[in-house]
Amino acid sequence: MEQKAFQDYYPELFAQCYGCGSLNARGHQIKTYWDGEESVSRFLPEPYHTALPGYVYGGLIASLVDCHSTGTAAAAAYRAAGRSMDSEPAFRFLTASLKVDYLKPTPLGVELELRGKVKEIKGRKVVIETTVSARGVVTARGEVVAVQAPESLVQELLGK
Repeated sequence: MEQKAFQDYYPELFAQCYGCGSLNARGHQIKTYWDGEESVSRFLPEPYHTALPGYVYGGLIASLVDCHSTGTAAAAAYRAAGRSMDSEPAFRFLTASLKVDYLKPTPLGVELELRGKVKEIKGRKVVIETTVSARGVVTARGEVVAVQAPESLVQELLGK
């Protein structure tokens, strides 16, 4: 049986995200999985994701780090609670802080690998460190402080 991605557990309400929403036809639709204690996503930038000829636009890299990290935060919260990702109530995380360091130009035309590590879980907050690599070379490093979506926001989105 094929392993489901973290994002495959998102209910329709949360599956609209430009970076990771499976229901956003124009989005990146990244998929994130556990690889031991790290999370991993792979993404092949399109030619229009360019900054300069041959190199990836930094905003795309930030977007990938953001969604990879918030998905990892949710999965880490389930792990810490000893729950499966399809259990209720759902853990969904939003970005409170996003920091990206661009270490080297990221080439276009190659698959990018994102790897996340959980740095901290404290209450409703999870801190994730994510690296972006191209051909095994780390080109960017990011840190996301993710916070659990408040129930009031979920209810607002549901129209309740």
